Amino acid sequence: MSRQNYLFTSESVSEGHPDKVCDRISDAVLDAFLTEQPEARVACETFATTNHVVIGGEVGLTDKARLSEMKEQVERIARDCIRDIGYEQEKFHWKTCQVTNLLHEQSAHIAQGVDAADNKDEGAGDQGIMFGYAVRETPELMPAPIQYAHAILRRLAEARKAGDAPTLGPDAKSQLSIRYEDGKPVEVTSIVLSTQHAHESQTSDDIREIVEPYIREILPEGWINDNTEWHVNPTGTFVIGGPDGDAGLTGRKIIVDTYGGAAPHGGGAFSGKDPTKVDRSAAYAARYLAKNVVAAGVADRCTLQLSYAIGVARPLSIYVDTHGTGQVPDSEIERAVAEIMDLTPRGIRTHLGLNRPIYQRTAAYGHFGRTPEDDGGFSWERTDLVDALKAAL
Repeated sequence: MSRQNYLFTSESVSEGHPDKVCDRISDAVLDAFLTEQPEARVACETFATTNHVVIGGEVGLTDKARLSEMKEQVERIARDCIRDIGYEQEKFHWKTCQVTNLLHEQSAHIAQGVDAADNKDEGAGDQGIMFGYAVRETPELMPAPIQYAHAILRRLAEARKAGDAPTLGPDAKSQLSIRYEDGKPVEVTSIVLSTQHAHESQTSDDIREIVEPYIREILPEGWINDNTEWHVNPTGTFVIGGPDGDAGLTGRKIIVDTYGGAAPHGGGAFSGKDPTKVDRSAAYAARYLAKNVVAAGVADRCTLQLSYAIGVARPLSIYVDTHGTGQVPDSEIERAVAEIMDLTPRGIRTHLGLNRPIYQRTAAYGHFGRTPEDDGGFSWERTDLVDALKAAL
């Protein structure tokens, strides 16, 4: 029997966090290559530090000449990302930072395991395990701590960019501790918010005065009360931020990107990877299936695992755990999800429409719990399998 009364904490980081700057650049490069060729192969990694961005990894286009031309666009892509995030600091400025492009062509030995040939289905881009999760805690069927931690930072970024909070900087982190009673979130016991700001004269109290109205706007009514502890810029001055204050690297915020620690993670990062990489596409598929299980009323909580081998198309295993909330045996759900969705890498990409430039927008504020968009963005957040799932069960 799972615990019903407890505290649980999750954190988020803003689009200006050094690791998120790198995720954004990697996904923007991916989008550029997918715009050029929907079946492009991309594994792009970014490193950022004081006045310097280094971009490396493997890319592949059918047209080798066009591949060389595309690589020349990478510096512009990086600068555009940094400018949109808002960095115009002396030691990290979109105009003046040095951008080093070390991208090279994809290994033929990796490609041979992935490409379809001789009537053989296209294989997975790597071995690995991927997890999806959904729970009936928020309208988005996400764990409440991570969902609201994201929402706070997204709202602060909107206010900063709109000029409503001009002294806030791009780099920020949030953390929420939420009390659960009878298995449901009921109140926030502590709020931690650290945000970069413009002036050394600004105190923690000054920053709280700016951010508190936005935080209260985001959290459900009654969740903040007299017992809620506030820790706003608890270390004091936070003027030096972003890659000038701390180095960044693609793929270092995998728990922030997913479920805030409320569910398992397979270990593979998402950003910069094209959807032949099951690290990304199968994690999206697992979330999609888990969300549809909960949306269908089959369970109040669902963890779903998929596993793959490089060069092998079909998943090696499908595992479902509804944590005692299921209306049918978990084994029946495992059977049903395999029937209603083709879980080969190509099947996932086709079903969710993943061969499109839809990834830059995923780089901050979570890959899950987002609103499906008209152009196919966040397609894995749809609940259009509910009827098929019910029929299969």
